[in-house]
Amino acid sequence: MKIAVLPGDGIGPEIMAQAVKVLQRLVRDGLKFELEYAPIGGAGFDACGDPLPEATLKLARQADAVLLGAVGGYRYDKLPRQQRPERGLLRIRKELGVFANLRPALVYAELAHATTLKPEVVAGLDIMILRELTGDIYFGEPRGRRTNAKGEREGFDTMLYSESEIRRIARVGFDIARKRHRKLCSVDKANVLETSQLWREVVSEVGKEYPDIALSHMYVDNAAMQLVRNPKQFDVILTGNLFGDILSDQASMLTGSIGMLPSASLDERSKGLFEPIHGSAPDIAGKNIANPLATILSAAMMLRYTCNLEETAQRIEQAVKKVLAKGLRTADIFQEGTRKVGTEEMGDAVVDAL
Repeated sequence: MKIAVLPGDGIGPEIMAQAVKVLQRLVRDGLKFELEYAPIGGAGFDACGDPLPEATLKLARQADAVLLGAVGGYRYDKLPRQQRPERGLLRIRKELGVFANLRPALVYAELAHATTLKPEVVAGLDIMILRELTGDIYFGEPRGRRTNAKGEREGFDTMLYSESEIRRIARVGFDIARKRHRKLCSVDKANVLETSQLWREVVSEVGKEYPDIALSHMYVDNAAMQLVRNPKQFDVILTGNLFGDILSDQASMLTGSIGMLPSASLDERSKGLFEPIHGSAPDIAGKNIANPLATILSAAMMLRYTCNLEETAQRIEQAVKKVLAKGLRTADIFQEGTRKVGTEEMGDAVVDAL
């Protein structure tokens, strides 16, 4: 396995170091990895004046998988749009064709009290949010800024999905549901948006190919409410890029912390880009307090979906559970009666549990 390691910005290098530490521990068990590092985001701009340097993109294309930390930082906020760190992240997703974004929201028994919701509402929660990642309003054209006839500034973006894009992601969703509890909820805004009306039509058509899967539809505003009201009603949530971005961050708080949620973004051959769903958190960078578990769990997803190493992926996930069961907590999930540890100590603990 050749893995492109893109630490990124802010806390990215710190949390990535812990995931790499876990992978290096697995080398002792006979797994072989070739790790090659490259800059992206603000680090890419600092190195080459580009948030996605050509050398980084070349490496990502050549690698079997890409492990990414996080991008962004306050000092890049005034850069022209195309030079901002987030543009590098959007571009690498598009260039690699990783259209299927898997974001599991799992509540560990030890963290049921860490959420702001009542423990009984989230205990045992296990949701998979499937977000289409390379279409929608983030990539639709035309887009831009202009001055209208009244002399006012306007910004405009285009929400756009083709039938083939919807059909492709829908099949992934139904296949995932078939391996879980055979329930799929497609989330849209079909009462208002033409794009969502097409989305619902196509998903319904694909659903006829999967008679064993219970398909339901829900408007995104209701889905947001239901995630807080009764999240355990969901199994697989299928939705577009914009809605998936919002709902998956909301779901992260059901688990106790956004620092606990990994993600996998897969192409049609299951080559993937694996990253925590949280951002670069520049305000805590370099303080050894960031939670590395989402990044470590992203590495586990890499082993599962790209490497087909299910047992090894489960070993990492079980190691994380063991560490939580011992009462170790980073600051974001700390509560009375547990032991607060730093980023490095949490990574070491996972390695020891392996």
